[in-house]
Amino acid sequence: MKADIHPNYRDVVFYDTSSEFKFLTKSTIETNETIVWEDGNEYPVYKIEVSSQSHPFYTGKKMMLDTAGRVEKFNRRYAKK
Repeated sequence: MKADIHPNYRDVVFYDTSSEFKFLTKSTIETNETIVWEDGNEYPVYKIEVSSQSHPFYTGKKMMLDTAGRVEKFNRRYAKK
């Protein structure tokens, strides 16, 4: 392998800010912040807004949509006059 062309592959903590969920994995993402993990070691941390703990598809919590309002709006707009 060529020297100095590969990114730094290391352990990184991903922190879901919406659900306070954290997980440790390997990544090449660059970050300046660090956090002390459960094992007592300090790791770089990257803050994310959505993870499997907060995404509606994985949690089973579906968002309620105003479908009745959409149908009425469509009917008003394209109704035969």
